[in-house]
Amino acid sequence: MRTPRDFARTRRKFVEEAALGVAGLGLLPAAAWSCRDAPDSGGASSVPATGTGLLSDPRYLDHVLIRPDGGRPPEIPDRLVRIREELVARGLDEATVPLAPAAEAMPHIEGLHTPEHVASIRDIEVSGPVAELAVSGALTAIDAVVAGQVRNAFCAIRPPGHHANNTGAEEGFCYYSNAGVAARYAQQVHGFERVLVIDWDYHHGNATQNAFYDDPSVLFFSAHDWAAYPQTGDPALTGEGEGTGLNINVHLDCGATDDDMLRRWDDTLSPAVADFDPDFVILSAGFDSRVDDLLGCFALTDDAFRRMTRMAMDYADACCEGRVVSLLEGGYNLDGTALATAAHIETLLEG
Repeated sequence: MRTPRDFARTRRKFVEEAALGVAGLGLLPAAAWSCRDAPDSGGASSVPATGTGLLSDPRYLDHVLIRPDGGRPPEIPDRLVRIREELVARGLDEATVPLAPAAEAMPHIEGLHTPEHVASIRDIEVSGPVAELAVSGALTAIDAVVAGQVRNAFCAIRPPGHHANNTGAEEGFCYYSNAGVAARYAQQVHGFERVLVIDWDYHHGNATQNAFYDDPSVLFFSAHDWAAYPQTGDPALTGEGEGTGLNINVHLDCGATDDDMLRRWDDTLSPAVADFDPDFVILSAGFDSRVDDLLGCFALTDDAFRRMTRMAMDYADACCEGRVVSLLEGGYNLDGTALATAAHIETLLEG
């Protein structure tokens, strides 16, 4: 049984190693980090799982967003088609464990969203049920990781979710808060106390922020362009009440590079994770932060996504037996999103 002094010592070591920068953090063996014991996870094996789950479903292609003026924004089914092509070309479809959405999502959606919002979205033909299926996919991945079926998982789901508040309508291509519902599910169904949500999408995850702004059990980190839609990612917004300090908004200027992004992980996110000590890690994996995206102006390369993935896995290895679930958010350059997603999954597999 570790004493509080032991825990303080290991936490201090975590922060000291993080201060070495991305290279030092990525090379640190997981065994050198130690966090408090995780809660009972409902019968999950104590032996660390292996393998990466890949959750997908052809029904995610059925959703087509059409504006009232007849225009079609770039959140299109071809995003998943092109991702799948790239994964097959690299053999990643065979290297991963296939998962299909099976969890009952609506009770958990209703736990986060208002009845009025849910009723409005459910009335949308085709897209309403597909949005529910996206949440089901996220919850199924949580189940698979907790059960030890896989160590981590990537969910090739759509529509995305990190802009979905309770307006009764689609916001920023989003209908339900996939990451928000998944975080609550990990807590309420599987008994995990503290959840870390990392959002590297070019756009601020405003709905995730709003869901947990005063909640001390969720650490939310979003690195984004504050000037872009939805213009809500003010770095001065750090949470309130018991959640003060647990909402971290990082603004990056247009043209931000790999080093710009990773430096903020080093100097801001890593110390916060050490203090927070999560039981589960959820990634809002938006690849519109990659260079040449249609709706973003960052200059991140695929190497940045590899390194961010590796760091997120290091956090999870240190604190929660490697438990990571990644959810697709934005990413609108078809080739760029596919390449970045493949780099992300290749890194998850290394775990």
